[in-house]
Amino acid sequence: MTTTHRIVSGMTAIVFAAALSGCASSEPPKANVYAYPSQGQTPQKQAQDTSECQAWAKQQTGWDPVTSTAKGAGIGLAIGALGGAALGAATGAAVGSAGTGAAIGAAAGGIGGAAYGGTSQYSKGQAGYDQAFGACMSGRGYTTK
Repeated sequence: MTTTHRIVSGMTAIVFAAALSGCASSEPPKANVYAYPSQGQTPQKQAQDTSECQAWAKQQTGWDPVTSTAKGAGIGLAIGALGGAALGAATGAAVGSAGTGAAIGAAAGGIGGAAYGGTSQYSKGQAGYDQAFGACMSGRGYTTK
């Protein structure tokens, strides 16, 4: 393996690791539905109601704001990397370096695919989840927006 191939392989590994680490989060996404305690609920009661309504909305819709985003990003990463590698190999073959072109294409395609996959997967289930969460909180005496 030549020095150029080693550099390209190393850079590709670093880019993939960075893309994957960006998909992981220990904190759930911020709410799109805000609930005001209109019946004097305490902060502790609001926290309990919020947790229970999040679980109920997840159960009703089958969508989880934390894991659905990561799944979409992972699928997007894989599809983008494959497509990018194919396009990069074709371009690289035209200029005499199919392997280098494939590696660069896979890295670029993987990053773009992860970003698109995470965003589109999140948007698809978010509306139903937010509606269910809002209905649950409204039923418990909160004003929701």
